[in-house]
Amino acid sequence: MDSQMVFKRYEMKYLLTRKQKEAVLEAMKPYMEADAYGRSTIRNIYYDTDNYRLVRKSLEKPVYKEKLRVRSYAAVGPEDKVFVELKKKYDGVVYKRRIHIPERAAVDYLAGKAAAPEKSQITDEIDYFLRFYGNLAPKVFLSYEREAFYTKEPGEFRVTFDENILWRETDLSLEKGVYGAPILQPGQTLMEIKTPGNIPLWMVRVLSEEKIRKTTFSKYGNAYTEIYHREKGESIYA
Repeated sequence: MDSQMVFKRYEMKYLLTRKQKEAVLEAMKPYMEADAYGRSTIRNIYYDTDNYRLVRKSLEKPVYKEKLRVRSYAAVGPEDKVFVELKKKYDGVVYKRRIHIPERAAVDYLAGKAAAPEKSQITDEIDYFLRFYGNLAPKVFLSYEREAFYTKEPGEFRVTFDENILWRETDLSLEKGVYGAPILQPGQTLMEIKTPGNIPLWMVRVLSEEKIRKTTFSKYGNAYTEIYHREKGESIYA
């Protein structure tokens, strides 16, 4: 796997019921297949400032926003490779840069204890990000079970289904186990469509038939909202 990767695409999110998910999966069968990761439990550590500047700005729905996280697709040890990802969104288009380095090296790099193992345009961007915001630290561990599918036709069209989305503020390490507070309601699935261009007509058709509407949904944003209300002594369920 390449140690440096760049993505540019549109990402659209939809909250599905079990019935809607089954309908989409059925419609996908002739056109999609499981991608390289297939079914996996994704683990993320989101970095932010002491006052959560990055996520607060994101929740204001600006034209431009950005985030920094470390991600793995399986349980890892200090020498197992993880992804350090710088994700930016401008005017609806997502730009993602990521490097693939050992977990311990990633932790030390983002803590300012060591330089990136490999210098590149991507690490230059991450370095600038770290300098600009200053004092970034792990804030939230966020995991979910993902089913990922890739188009059988030439192209970059992808569909993912995320369930059992959990978050926590303690044990902020990818070496720790998967546990935390749930974000989704029972029976809900978060579907994401990732495409460099148009959505295929067969997908447009099933979205219309099942009355599936695009939504705004941020996993980290939802976790922060719960943190904010808790610190204010409020209940988001009141």
